[in-house]
Amino acid sequence: MRTSNPDTDAPTTQPRTNRPARGFGSAGADACLVVLQGQSLGRRVDLGERALTLGRAAECDFHIDERSVSRQHARIWRDHGGYRLKDLGSTNKTLLNDVPVGEVELKDGDHLTIGSCVLKFMERSSVEARYHDEIYQLATLDPLTGLYNRRHFLELFGRELQRSMRHRRPLSLLIVDLDHFKAINDCHGHVIGDAVLEQVGIALQAAVRREAIGARIGGEEFAIALPEHEPDAALVVSEQLRRAIETMPLQLTGGPCTVTVSVGVAAWRPSMRKTADLLRAADDALYRAKQAGRNRVVVAE
Repeated sequence: MRTSNPDTDAPTTQPRTNRPARGFGSAGADACLVVLQGQSLGRRVDLGERALTLGRAAECDFHIDERSVSRQHARIWRDHGGYRLKDLGSTNKTLLNDVPVGEVELKDGDHLTIGSCVLKFMERSSVEARYHDEIYQLATLDPLTGLYNRRHFLELFGRELQRSMRHRRPLSLLIVDLDHFKAINDCHGHVIGDAVLEQVGIALQAAVRREAIGARIGGEEFAIALPEHEPDAALVVSEQLRRAIETMPLQLTGGPCTVTVSVGVAAWRPSMRKTADLLRAADDALYRAKQAGRNRVVVAE
């Protein structure tokens, strides 16, 4: 077990910053795909400048884990202000509005079928797209902090774990818990408590890079998944986050207030086969941080 001591440890690198975005996600897409049938019903996939590959391979941007789907099944990319779809020589074909296609321009409202998965292409300017955007926000985001909610975080984290297991790539998990948060609610009321949680959510977004997956997973408990982070790198990020929250200016009803957090960090190991294994390791490290006096980071060995 490794512990960072807030009285002696100093940050070893400059803090990383990420573009502010709800749930650490992307913004500014011009079109989207919405899953109408199949896995992840209701999921929205934003389309931007980057090409999107759909298929059964784990490295695909849109992964469809189904035997009838080819490893590299289809691709969608931006072209002259619109979007085009191309079948990549799939075994069972790519259907557009129930018709097999090779390469075609997508139009607002088109239905794309890959295996049993049916997706609807929508331009973001349409009323229907805005409606689906609202549904997506309600289904995936915590309304108070704008971070991902627990259910959606576990879905995304599960995919990252599968990728780590498949390719033997690093993955670290941070569990962040506010210290003595009940006292804040008891002394200042739940409205102030909610304001503190919201500010902590903003601090989480600012302290980690864009590829991180951040969520509020409980009342005053947060989680951050850090793909491609070994334990030492995750410890640096965690300590930067702890310091950022400790020095965060907060004005409560009784005057200035300092809020601190305890952080448990765990890294994926080959013996871990389920998300619960990594969550349990990070939770155990968090418990040790609380027992050691709070306002500190503990990394599970």
